[in-house]
Amino acid sequence: MTAIDELIENLGQKAREAARTMAGASTGRKNAALEAIAARVRAARHELAAANAADLEQARSAQLDAAALDRLTLSTEAIELMARGLEEVAKLPDPIGAISELVIRPSGIQVGRMRVPLGVVGIIYESRPNVTVDAAALCIKSGNAAILRGGSEAVRCNQALAGLIRKGLEEAGLPQDAVQLVPTTDRAMVGAMAKASAYIDILVPRGGRSLIERLMREASVPMIKHLDGICHVYVDAGADLVMAAAIADNAKTQRYGTCNTMETLLIHESVAKELLPRLAVLYRAKGVELRGDAHAQTIVADMVAATEEDWRTEYLAPILAIRVVDSLEEAILHINTYSSHHTDAIVTRDYERALRFLSAVDSASVLVNASTRFADGFEYGLGAEIGISNDKLHARGPVGLEGLTSQKYVVFGHGETRS
Repeated sequence: MTAIDELIENLGQKAREAARTMAGASTGRKNAALEAIAARVRAARHELAAANAADLEQARSAQLDAAALDRLTLSTEAIELMARGLEEVAKLPDPIGAISELVIRPSGIQVGRMRVPLGVVGIIYESRPNVTVDAAALCIKSGNAAILRGGSEAVRCNQALAGLIRKGLEEAGLPQDAVQLVPTTDRAMVGAMAKASAYIDILVPRGGRSLIERLMREASVPMIKHLDGICHVYVDAGADLVMAAAIADNAKTQRYGTCNTMETLLIHESVAKELLPRLAVLYRAKGVELRGDAHAQTIVADMVAATEEDWRTEYLAPILAIRVVDSLEEAILHINTYSSHHTDAIVTRDYERALRFLSAVDSASVLVNASTRFADGFEYGLGAEIGISNDKLHARGPVGLEGLTSQKYVVFGHGETRS
C-alpha cells in the first residue's frame, strides 16, 4: 500500500464515521456550526488576507494566467461574502428528513419519500479558496461529510479556512472530521479520490478542462460536474437596446475568468446595425478583442474574423465571439450546437419568443433579460453552491443543499399484511 493509499483510507474512514453522526445531527446544531464558522472567518480576515497574499505571490512566480489569478484572489469583500454565505445557508430550510409525495395505497399503507444525505462528498478544486467554505457549508447543512482537495496554488489560504471550519464544528458539538482538507498537494491524490468508491459517495470537481477530462477518464466514483462554460447572450429582434447593451457588457466584462461569463454574443440582424457599433465602443474601452462572423464584420470593420473554433471556445479572457443571425430559430440552433449547456440568455420584449427560447435551449440555466453572470448558487438563493452541473441526472445547474441529498422510500403502515 502506497502512502497515498494509506492517506485516502485514513481520511475515508474518518469521513465515514463523521458522516454517520452528521446524518443524525439536529438542524440547530448544524446551524450553530455554520454561524460559529462565519464568526471565525470574520475575526480571522487579516490572517486570511495574509495567507492569500502569500499564495498570490507564489502563483505569480509560477506565472499563472490572469484568469487563474482572478479566481485565486480573496479580497476583503470576498471574505465577507464567505461569512454571509455561511449565514445564508444557516437560514435555509433543512432538507434532511423532509417527507414528500406521501400517498395512501389501496392496501392501506402510506408511501412517501424522505430526503437523506449522500454520505461522503469529495471535492477536488483549483484556485478559488472560497470553495473551501462554500463546500463545507453545504455539506454541513445537508448532513454530509466532506473531503476537500484544494490546489497547491491556494494551499495556505485553504489550510487557514479548514482550520476555522473544524474549530466551528467542534464549538457546535459536531465531529471535526465532518470536514477534512487533504494534507498533500500530490496530484496522485486526485486519482486516488477518483477511485475511492469505498469511502466517497460522490465527487465534485471544480477546475479547468484538463482536471475534468482526467476525472472523466479515471473516476469510478459518480460525479457532479461541468466541463466548459461556453455561454451565450442572444439579442432578439425588437429588443430594448439599452437593456441589451447593459446585459451584453455585464455578461462579458464583469469578470472574465468565471464559467458563467458570456463567450459568444448573438444578435438579430434587424438590430445589429444599431447595437453592434455601440457595443464595440464599450468593449474597446475595456480591452475586449472582438471576433465576428462576416455579417458582423461589415458593421464593425476592425473585428477579427471568427473561425469555427471560436464558437466552441471558452476564452476566460477579454475575447468575445459575435455572430449576426436572421431568426430566433437560428440563434437557438447555434446555441444548441455550440453551447456547453451551462448558461444561455435572451434579451427580448416578446413573451412568446422568450418562452420559446426557455423551452428550446438545452442548458442548465436559461435566462430572460438578465446577465448570464447570475447563474450562481448564491444569486439563485441557494446560499452557496458546491458546483455547477450541466449533466441531466441527479443535479443540474448550480448545486446547493438539495443536490447533496438523495431520497429513500418510507412506508407507514397500520398492521397491513400483503395477500
